[in-house]
Amino acid sequence: MPHEFKLPDLGEGIVEVELRKWLVGEGERVAEHQPLLEVETDKAVVQVPAPQGGIVSALLRHEGETVRVGETLLTIAGPEEERERPRPAGIVGVLPEAAEEQRGKATGDILATPLVRKLARERGIDLGAIQGSGPRGSIVPEDLERAGGAARPQGEEFGPVERLPLRGIRRTIARNVLAAQRVTAFVTTMEEADVTELGELRDREQHEVESRGTHLTFLPFFIKAAQHALRDHPLLNAAIDEGGEAIILKRHFHFGIAVETADGLMVPVIRDVDRKSILELAAEIQELGRKARERTITLDELRGSSFTITNYGHFGGTFATPIINWPDVAILGCGRIVERPWVHRGEIVIRRVLSLSLTFDHRVTDGADAALFLGKVVRYLEDPALLFIESL
Repeated sequence: MPHEFKLPDLGEGIVEVELRKWLVGEGERVAEHQPLLEVETDKAVVQVPAPQGGIVSALLRHEGETVRVGETLLTIAGPEEERERPRPAGIVGVLPEAAEEQRGKATGDILATPLVRKLARERGIDLGAIQGSGPRGSIVPEDLERAGGAARPQGEEFGPVERLPLRGIRRTIARNVLAAQRVTAFVTTMEEADVTELGELRDREQHEVESRGTHLTFLPFFIKAAQHALRDHPLLNAAIDEGGEAIILKRHFHFGIAVETADGLMVPVIRDVDRKSILELAAEIQELGRKARERTITLDELRGSSFTITNYGHFGGTFATPIINWPDVAILGCGRIVERPWVHRGEIVIRRVLSLSLTFDHRVTDGADAALFLGKVVRYLEDPALLFIESL
């Protein structure tokens, strides 16, 4: 019998993935440990290798489907099954093995994935009346569309619509933000900072940094300011042990940095930011951003944050209410820097002003603590020399 290859346990508590891309086809010979498919989980793309060599006899799932750990993905024929089986002969030539392919349907065992069965129930479609076009005569979502009975997309009664599958990173984001909203008591506080001197420092050193192959943005300074402020406000660098009813204070500073990619938002993690210089942070931000956009980032590089920063100002946003990157308990949002009239040393002058938004879990701390933390971040950004004076 062919070997049934089931989705293995990928670790880190992963229970399901999205089948992103098949790397082999039916009838193809594969070697042991050869990558068979790409799956997407927790925003990272992972290649799954073959457990043994042989010939791929059937692909049982379709790209875009959600597969749970332990479910069969494909079958591989070992050496003893690789010899071509004789085909039943007809009066003229050779007949296809339709009888074997449809055996499941003849006995009432319809070949269809849980997703297809669910869609059929929702649309009132009888699977027994459908001729499947998938592997071994299995029924695929496209067969349901051809059979009719598709549910009307919401709003279609008012005019033309387009249906976009919710999959990949966008589906992961949808699940994560809903989970964060359900399990946190989120509150957002806002502040503004005069970053004129910081801007002058950054502009002054930009050429020197670029000569070393790194682009200097404001983000490394935002990271350092938050890291220094968290030393005095550790409740914002924490997590909640729901079962043990305890607050876990994190004595490390691993910052998640939101990165926009063509597929959606990803949050790589920069570890031990307290041990890294502005220049080192700038280089790591650049490298992690590249890996996120190219989809070469690993699961380890997306896990373990203790605090998160999102720089939506890069896209023109001013204030926002960022959603906590659970299980973190706080996220700092940085808006765009604009020139505005500002009272500086008793005079109204034009200064460069940054808007900041801090969303925090009210179960862990209160508004006073959050406001004091944000005020300290502002202090470091308005007087960047303090970042160096107070550095260890």
